[in-house]
Amino acid sequence: MRFSLMKTVIGMIAAFFCLMPVYASAQIPRENAITAELVSDTSAPGPDMTFTVAILMQPDPGWHGYWLNPGEAGFPDSFEWNLPEGMTIGELRYPVPERLTISGIMNYVYNGDYALLADITVSPDIDLPELSRFTIQASGQWLACTDQVCVPESGDVSLELFFGGNEVVDDRFYDFRQRLPRPLGSEAVFEIVDETLRIGIPFPQSAAISRPYFFAQTSRVLDYSAAQTITRNGDMLVIEVSADSDAALVGRIEGLLKIGQHDGLSLTAMPGDVPEAGAPVSDEPMNSSVMTADIGTILLALGGAILGGLLLNIMPCVFPILSLKALSLVKAGGEERAVRRDALAYTAGVVIVCLGLGAALLALRASGVTAGWAFQLQDPRMILFLLLLVTAIALNLAGLFYLPSISGGGRFADRDGATGSFFTGALAAFVATPCTGPFMGAALGAALIVPTAAALAIFAGLGIGLALPFLILAYIPAFRAKLPKPGPWMEGFRHLMAIPMFLTALALGWVLGRQSGVDGLMLGIAAALGIALMLWWAGNRQVAGKRAWLPIIPAILLTLGALAIVPTSAPAQADAALLNAEPFTEVRLEELRREGTPVFVYFTADWCITCKANEAGAISREVVANHFKSRNIAVLVGDWTNGDPVIGRFLERHGRSGVPLYLYYAPGVEPEILPQILTVGMLTELGN
Repeated sequence: MRFSLMKTVIGMIAAFFCLMPVYASAQIPRENAITAELVSDTSAPGPDMTFTVAILMQPDPGWHGYWLNPGEAGFPDSFEWNLPEGMTIGELRYPVPERLTISGIMNYVYNGDYALLADITVSPDIDLPELSRFTIQASGQWLACTDQVCVPESGDVSLELFFGGNEVVDDRFYDFRQRLPRPLGSEAVFEIVDETLRIGIPFPQSAAISRPYFFAQTSRVLDYSAAQTITRNGDMLVIEVSADSDAALVGRIEGLLKIGQHDGLSLTAMPGDVPEAGAPVSDEPMNSSVMTADIGTILLALGGAILGGLLLNIMPCVFPILSLKALSLVKAGGEERAVRRDALAYTAGVVIVCLGLGAALLALRASGVTAGWAFQLQDPRMILFLLLLVTAIALNLAGLFYLPSISGGGRFADRDGATGSFFTGALAAFVATPCTGPFMGAALGAALIVPTAAALAIFAGLGIGLALPFLILAYIPAFRAKLPKPGPWMEGFRHLMAIPMFLTALALGWVLGRQSGVDGLMLGIAAALGIALMLWWAGNRQVAGKRAWLPIIPAILLTLGALAIVPTSAPAQADAALLNAEPFTEVRLEELRREGTPVFVYFTADWCITCKANEAGAISREVVANHFKSRNIAVLVGDWTNGDPVIGRFLERHGRSGVPLYLYYAPGVEPEILPQILTVGMLTELGN
């Protein structure tokens, strides 16, 4: 029997003797040493929304509770929920724990108050009257310990909330979420060499780290009380620790890498080759907001973001919006001051939206949500909003009504030119989010693990790259001189540019139908027709010399009403019948790999135009299907249209924050990550 197993048995025996005096005095009334309280981040949840509750555990001084894997002794907190019909709750999320060694027995504990968080989803069809009261209840069991005694405790917690109405937000949840581990943006690997467990964890040299430690969530993989040796080999942390006797039977390891006092990264390690150990990682405390040495990693990610943003300008999901900016540049002609002003305003719009989306993504991930780039497009309400906005822009370009800053005429041109350029840039950045072009994947993956300031710099770099062509035209007269001169042709060009905008609206309508079903699609069509009617009215008033604001009011009300009632629960499925593809699950992937079957895995979303272009131009081609059939290549497809935390975590483990992602698993080797722009030739080379 291994020494680690013996210590586990000793720990159980020690816990038993600690509990004996407690059971002997069980009839003596006493208060719990750890009190539990149920709180919510909102006082008034409504239908079709998700809110968060927390069980706030408050140990008395000198007492502690346990993490979900307690270590060599103890047991984790457990709760059974009683919710109103129409509400479902997710798993409890634990904050980053601490270590406590007692008589050589390692415990993973919490000293001081800690909060266990869970998300509650409210059905859109819930049968609760507005402003009614409802109660959430939970019955729990937990273990409270000091250095000398352990007491099994239990209790009931409940919380009364209003359904709908005025919302009051609990500010404590910001701190609660800050203490949750963040998902690691890349895949870790592990191997067992001479009874030593070696884990390789991708971790940029520029990211802050202080007194790192690996907490294993998967049981029986390592000797809990054995010393961990943590070294760095380039951008990889290598952890070495004595393996448990059953570690060789484990197919994957779930765990948490602690990198600061209350900061950690949740991760999954799969079998693979771990690099050699490198230089020891400093065990000195460090402010987690300060970057460590080697700024080169961040500069490399920043360069990739700028280059990736630059290449977005030729991606199909961005080109229709760029037609608007092309018009403004042609309109400005040789007026250098106007061109530079508009280019800077356009850049400001692009960068601000990229920073805003990046900050929102980081905040979601800090709260424990597995979100990725273009997360907002997983909500049908956002697709409907974009559909109506793009429809309005297309009608403007077609001449149904005019905006002075786009039409190029009228007394508002000088005043509105910069404003129009700013919002054009903001729209271009927003619509560009479905695309993850070359160089972007690795850059955005790095942004999810480096310190917040560095991550925001990377997101800003993405915006600068997207705006770079217009900055070059604005500040290099030689390039600008090649633009055509303003003239009557501009009106025809403006009308021509309405065509790609209408096609974009058509594509958004298709996505809306996939996300929210026929009812959602019909609502989108009806709302778009209503918007068109209001804008036609506005255009007639403009022709008559009247103000156009009167029809805008019902158009805004129509938009808000449609956003409020659009269905959000219809499932979306990727269409891959030609390849006989199966829905992606990690279980199915592992089954196929154990059988020695080569596997092509691709992740897509209906709102990802790059994904759809690859599917139409390469994946869903008969020659590819015949090749896969002849080579016995199985196909798994993951549909991320409406979001899926399982797929989100899988993308993160492969260093991606969004789709597309294409993987080829040859038998017995590590997966090959294919380019984000596919060709038929690339796919027909697989398996040769």
